[in-house]
Amino acid sequence: MSTVALITARGLFGRRRALLLLPLPLLLIALAAICRAYDVPADQWGQAVIVGLGFAVVLPVVALIVGTGVLGSEVDDGTLVHILTKPLPRRDIILAKFLVAAVATTITTVIPLFAVGLLAGSAKLGAALSVAAAAGALAYSALFVLLSLLTRRPVLLGLVYILVWEGLLGRFLSGTRILSIEQYVITIADTIAPTNMLTAQIGLTTALVMSVVFVVGCTVAAINRLGSFTLAGETS
Repeated sequence: MSTVALITARGLFGRRRALLLLPLPLLLIALAAICRAYDVPADQWGQAVIVGLGFAVVLPVVALIVGTGVLGSEVDDGTLVHILTKPLPRRDIILAKFLVAAVATTITTVIPLFAVGLLAGSAKLGAALSVAAAAGALAYSALFVLLSLLTRRPVLLGLVYILVWEGLLGRFLSGTRILSIEQYVITIADTIAPTNMLTAQIGLTTALVMSVVFVVGCTVAAINRLGSFTLAGETS
């Protein structure tokens, strides 16, 4: 499994796709720094930057880029067949891909969100945002790795989930929030460091349980899906 993870990490960060991970986190820090430099009160910009940009855009989009990149390209160009010929359990392949995606997403998002938390008020808020982002990185990564096996257009479906399900329906239809990773992230952060910049819409227990359901459920589904691939690259 470690060999697959190493190869995946090299492939991910050796492509131009890795450069797409930088602009959004840098923009997040820059906006917070500008507001702080001009002495704009944090309660006037915190929600827009932390939730509107950080949790609603930066975290899921970075996870989408990474999660679909660790496996999607191998499905498209046929190199997945080469991996499947190796004497490796399908479980180890998926776990390695998921681990790389989760770690890469966590590192890319936790650092800027911690910095924003510091600029918005305190190290406690920064730590809360970091913990929440790490939890979100796990859930989003599991979901997007699964999508890369279910469809040849995982990025499109991922954007539909982010923009339509979470961005539109999740804000106006309360029933959809239970399946919104963004809501789990907000709830976790708000519980650790309560602030008017974060407004939890679901309970902490629901957020934690559903986060685990996303991680375990999507990972198991991805393992089963990979198991349906034949050496010819077709699915049964």
